[in-house]
Amino acid sequence: MAKFINNLMAFIKDAFSYNWKHGNKILYLATLISISLIAFYNLSLGYTMSSDSESYSKWADILIELDFNFYKYYSQNTFINPNYIYTIPVLLIAILKLLFGSNWQYFFMLLNITLVFFSLIIFLKSLLILKVRPLVISLAMPILTLSIDLLTWPRYILTDVIFSFFVILTVYLIIKSIVDSKLNYFCLLLMIILIYFTRPTSLPFIVAIISFILISKVKIDYSPKLKLLFGGILFIISPFVLATIFQLMNIYFNDNAQVIFLIEMVEMGMIVHDRPETWVEAPKTFFDLAYLYFLRFIYFFNPYAESFSIIHVALNSIQTFILFFSIFVFLFFKENFYLMSKSIKLILLICFFVAYFHSFTLIDFDWRYRFPIILPLTMIFIISVEILLKKIEFKFNLNK
Repeated sequence: MAKFINNLMAFIKDAFSYNWKHGNKILYLATLISISLIAFYNLSLGYTMSSDSESYSKWADILIELDFNFYKYYSQNTFINPNYIYTIPVLLIAILKLLFGSNWQYFFMLLNITLVFFSLIIFLKSLLILKVRPLVISLAMPILTLSIDLLTWPRYILTDVIFSFFVILTVYLIIKSIVDSKLNYFCLLLMIILIYFTRPTSLPFIVAIISFILISKVKIDYSPKLKLLFGGILFIISPFVLATIFQLMNIYFNDNAQVIFLIEMVEMGMIVHDRPETWVEAPKTFFDLAYLYFLRFIYFFNPYAESFSIIHVALNSIQTFILFFSIFVFLFFKENFYLMSKSIKLILLICFFVAYFHSFTLIDFDWRYRFPIILPLTMIFIISVEILLKKIEFKFNLNK
């Protein structure tokens, strides 16, 4: 029995080492199984068109009629948002319509699934260049396979998968630049342009990327206490900042159609769009406004809604646990893991800006705007597990 336990412990130690000969094989096998299950589930249900999908289809028809003359296409804009910020999906749909006619939706869904596959590859490549053990990365694949978002959005004829692919590719490029100590400004600029021309919610991602580059140039000793203090202050003051911006916007830009839309939602006490059970009383004071934005921020990560099934809530709760576990590890480990620490800062910065942007603008009925940060959030969970393993190894070797 003692021999069996010793052999088992030796196997586990070998399996979780960096150079385990079967590590990469298991990782790629887990990835293949994951994308196969995601693809099978989405394909078995077939594509789904929403009201936004119909708009993209209509705009693609206009683009085709104009012989892809983008100058004329942009000048015909009749939507509340400038139509150039939907250029990438509309262009792709127009091309698919020309190539496949009435079957274009099926091929758009196949494109989405292909992008999910490459997103998973980019995800694991990002972690591998940070020297995360292959077996630890493999743990992410069941989590991603059971992600409600990856089991939902690939079949929708929407921008979500395309946009999420650009986001994870941008994260990879920045992580690679952190490892190489050299930022590729051309590639980064190209990705920012692609992100911008894919959907109107690109702003927080672009601001987060630029902010990270600027912050990275300032060297500060981030002790756990400093991280906790800074994070706490940011969490407390942000709703008041958003409330101040709202009041200024209400005074100086109340004739703008987009601003009117935002004001009306706030005046209704709306938290999550089309979910009245989440709404509060119409804010009457500045502190009511701050409270509303605070609730919106919390609800952006909320795993529960009345219409969700038990399975849906359980799977969403896993993602919420991943977020809080990762933040806890980030706050309390020291700066011994420079590359990993910096990568986590990048992802948390993106998540912060995205959460507060949608707290200020709109949290959609089905939380679809949370989808682009699911892979990055899972990434910091895996990095956090790797950091904990390193700490355990360090203490174990120290006590030998």
